[in-house]
Amino acid sequence: MDAFLLAFILTFLIALGGREQLIIAQFSSALERNVPLLIIGVVCAIGTAATMAYAGSTMAAILPRRAAEMLVAFALIAGAGELAWPVKVKPMKEPTRSYVAIAAVLVFRKMQDAARFAIFALAAWAVFPTTALIGGALAGSAAVVLGWSLGAPTLQKLPLRTIRLVFALCMIIAGIVIGLNARFMFL
Repeated sequence: MDAFLLAFILTFLIALGGREQLIIAQFSSALERNVPLLIIGVVCAIGTAATMAYAGSTMAAILPRRAAEMLVAFALIAGAGELAWPVKVKPMKEPTRSYVAIAAVLVFRKMQDAARFAIFALAAWAVFPTTALIGGALAGSAAVVLGWSLGAPTLQKLPLRTIRLVFALCMIIAGIVIGLNARFMFL
């Protein structure tokens, strides 16, 4: 249950203002909030969450316990770096109507975002990684629905850069503490 709640809360908060959410918001505004776009966004969120949860749990299973903790720390620090990186999504001049192309862009963007690194880390940490998968998939889907429903103009008015920097700081601190604990076993 802990992994589910942590994955749900962290993934949703970390996904706020992410590249994939802004891309969905742009397409939603350009394509008049059509339902197939929403379905593709949700399917991509679930698929990438499943991939990262499987990768995290599989890698942690083959490592010794302290090395698996260090893997969690590295994933959190990598996610913090991605969160701190400025999000720049170019405005579309002529949006594609190909759902396959949209899905490919979303999968590519989602596989390298901070929320998926958090799912990877929580699945590596969790006793039952399926709970991290379910929490991350639901939260990723909720972030897609939020971007789809708000659209690009409304989403760009929110202070998302500040939110992302605060969470980047939190993730880097958590990664450092977990990494030091894995190295020196003080907690």
